[in-house]
Parts: sequence; structure tokens; C-alpha cells
Amino acid sequence: MTFRLKFLSAAILAAVFGIPVQAQGLRLPPAAVAAAATKEPATADFIVAVVNSEPITNTEVQREVQRVLQQLAALQRPQPDRQRLSSDVLERLINQKIQLQLARDTGIRVEESAIDQSELAIAAQNQLDLATLRRRVEADGLSVSQFRSQLRDQISLQRLRERELTPRVRVSELDIDAYLQEQQSAQDASKMNLNLAQILIAVPENAAADQVQDLQARAQKALERARAGEDFALLVRELSEPSAQANGGQLGLRSADRYPDLFVNATREVPQGAFSDVVRSPAGFHVLKVLEKTRAGLPAMAVTQTHARHILLVPSAQQSEAQARSRLLDLKKRLQSGQADFAALAREFSQDGSAAQGGDLGWANPGMFVPEFEQAINQLAPGEVSEPLLSRFGLHLIQLLERRQVSLTQAQQREAVRAQLREKKLDEALRSWLQEQRGRAYVELREPPL
Repeated sequence: MTFRLKFLSAAILAAVFGIPVQAQGLRLPPAAVAAAATKEPATADFIVAVVNSEPITNTEVQREVQRVLQQLAALQRPQPDRQRLSSDVLERLINQKIQLQLARDTGIRVEESAIDQSELAIAAQNQLDLATLRRRVEADGLSVSQFRSQLRDQISLQRLRERELTPRVRVSELDIDAYLQEQQSAQDASKMNLNLAQILIAVPENAAADQVQDLQARAQKALERARAGEDFALLVRELSEPSAQANGGQLGLRSADRYPDLFVNATREVPQGAFSDVVRSPAGFHVLKVLEKTRAGLPAMAVTQTHARHILLVPSAQQSEAQARSRLLDLKKRLQSGQADFAALAREFSQDGSAAQGGDLGWANPGMFVPEFEQAINQLAPGEVSEPLLSRFGLHLIQLLERRQVSLTQAQQREAVRAQLREKKLDEALRSWLQEQRGRAYVELREPPL
């Protein structure tokens, strides 16, 4: 069993799940937000469109409109004009029905095990167990069977698009050469993408001069420890303000103009993997580490790799999720007390293919693990063991062994460009393919949705 995941393009995910990519249709709206959202108005039902003899009703459209409005509320985004939203939703439902018909007619089937795995993935990304997820789904007005039916449709669409689009997308060596030349000669070639991590030593308002001096000394000491080779994520957890500790202090990869000028200027001459001098801002003193620095439009020249190991327990009829979690908690206590060795426990208990290697997963690049697993690793300091983590594959106990910065070879850089171009071509192919399918279908528009 493996838990490495191949990702689809952002456009395909958006089209599969029918909402902005940031949400991806996997995160449920917070209960408070969903409860506060406007309830679906009671309206008479009628057919608004017919697609190859299959109807779409006003109720279907309004149910989907309400779902979108709840998700926008959860993301704290402005509410669109409802009539225009209803029209957009109807168009998407028409396209979806065309594709589901094609998937069915061409023999695409979805196994119950695939739906089970998708449910577990959604539960894990929302940090819920399966029973709690289902209660949340029912509280939001869907039965479990309806929810699973939606997942079946989403998986069908994903498989259909993978089958239809993959043969259309090819990236040649000439494509890569042309892209590299274009990026290097572009007028904005000096513009950089940055990923910074920080330790923030906050300075209270109206702090006395001696207090400011003490806090600056703390920041300087943190910088010295970082430059001496101590793990930066561990220093963040020990020294940084709680509000700045998420994801090991990482601020995220973004264009330089989306960072404060203070940070950009402080790191302008700092190479990747190194640290700026202590920076003072209105918030306090910052120790900045340059995790990634790339030319806009080009892939990273180096990545942070992680080396971890894990113990995987798979819930089953013989071992419930609660029992698996309890066993992993017991194993963690034995590890913390020094009564057991992680590798030995992995060989004895783990149900993953890595068990024979003591659970060792080897060195991994970003994106090689499913998001919930990778996020847990990013929160760990070397040597630390996680709490039991639920993923689509089961329950894990994870230990981070070490991190390292690795420069990509020229061949690896070209492969990164190939993947980037392939994603772009997939997006273009998806739009063209959707237009083709719509043009071949019989669509009759009746009364507009209310």
C-alpha cells in the first residue's frame, strides 16, 4: 500500500468539484458559517433544461446555488448576484450532465472502495473522523447516500477527463527550450518569487527602551542559533510568537511584490537556505530564512526534502478506527518513555509496504505525499513523533528524521518546467474539450431558474 498521490491540474480540480480551486469541494463550510447562511428558499419545482433527454430541475439548480453561497460565505467572499449565479450554475450542471452521460455510455465505473477512500480523504482534510464527517454532511442537508453519490460523480468526471485529456497533451524539448528562453529574456525577468520563513519576536506597543533592547537581543540570539545549524522549525516553535508558528513559520511562495518591502530588501542578497540580519518592523523583530528564491515563471532551483518514517494501521472489521488510534497512542507512549524503538514497532505493527524498512519512507520532495500527511510532517521538528493522523489510507504515527535543502540538477529543472507546461496545456485542453462535448449534445433550455 502506498499513500503517494498524483495531482490533477488546478483547472481540472476546479471543474471536477465545481467551485474555486482554493476550496476544491473537499472542505466543508464551518458549522457556524453554514448555519448562518441563508436557507434555500421554498419554490415550486419545474424543468429548466433537458440534456439528451435527461432533465435538470429548478430545485437542482437552487440546491447548488445555495451550496456555492455557503462556500463563499465560509471563505468570506462577497455574495454574487443570485440570478447571474443561477445562470452560471445551470450552465455548469448542463456540462456536468453531458460528461456523466459520456462516462456512463463509455463504460466508466466507480468502485465502492474508491468512494470510501474519497470520504476518508475529505474527513482527513477537515480533521474529522468518518462518523463526524457524516454527521456534518447530514446537518448541512444531505443524506450520506446523496453525499456518496456526489463523490461517485466527481470520481467519474475525474476519470473521464484523465482518459480524454492525457493523449492530447504533449510537451516537447523544443517547448521547454522556448519557454526557458522566453522567461530569461522577459522584461520582468528580475522579478523574483520568494518563500520566506520567520521567527517573530513581538515588541509591545509603548515598550520601554530597555525592553526593546532585550527583545532585540533575543532575536539576535535566535539568528545565531539558526546560523549555527539548529533546526529552524524547532526554533520557530520555541521562540516565535504563537500567531507566527503555523507551518514552521513559512510565509508561502509568492511574488516579491506581495511581501513587505522590508522583507524583500532584507533578503535581496541572501542566497537560498541562508538568513537575513535581524529585521525590525512595527510588529517586532524578525529573523528571516530564504527557503526558496526563483525567477518569476521558472520552477524552483532547490527544494526542501524531508526524511520521515511512519507506522500505518488500517481500520477494518477486526480493528475499528478508535481501536487503531488507541493502539497508536500506546505506541507513542512507549516511544516517548524509551521502552521501544520506532523501526522495531513499524516492522511489528505497520500495515504499509514500508514496514520491512522500519517504516522508512526515504527522502521526499514537496508534493510527494497526500496533503494531510505532508502538512503533519511540516509541523514536526527532527526526531519528533506526531499524534495519530487520519489520512485516506488509514491512521499514521509519523516521525520526522531530518530535513535538507537539495539543488535540482539541470535535468530535474527541465522536468519541473515540463510539468509546469503540461499543467498549462491540460487547462487549455480541458476548456477546448468541454466546448466540443457541449457542441455535440442536445440541450433544450426551458424556463430560467428562479
